[in-house]
Amino acid sequence: MITSLVLIGLFAGIIGGLYGGGGFVIVPAMSFFIGASQKSATGISLMVQLFSLLGAFVYYSKGYVNVKYSVLIAIGMILGNFLGASLATQSFMSDLIIKKSYGFFLLFAAIKYLFLS
Repeated sequence: MITSLVLIGLFAGIIGGLYGGGGFVIVPAMSFFIGASQKSATGISLMVQLFSLLGAFVYYSKGYVNVKYSVLIAIGMILGNFLGASLATQSFMSDLIIKKSYGFFLLFAAIKYLFLS
């Protein structure tokens, strides 16, 4: 299991470094390969974001980070993460509901990126 977790992290890190966020890899991978619940996988994905600073530093050192934008987005994310986590951990929010809504979000994003950008 340790090897699987490290490999999930490695793949998510590569994807995150390339595309800006590995949560969309971590959450399904933990669900499919480790058997983690959706809520657990999401919580772990949020926790590991703390360790993305090295990748951010690489982008910053190359001049690709607008610090003002980053801070403003972070302010929104603090509240948004709290609200989203509070909603997701309610008893009426089953793993199935979260998985389906997450799948629709990813599908929407994929269609937008592939055909509408």
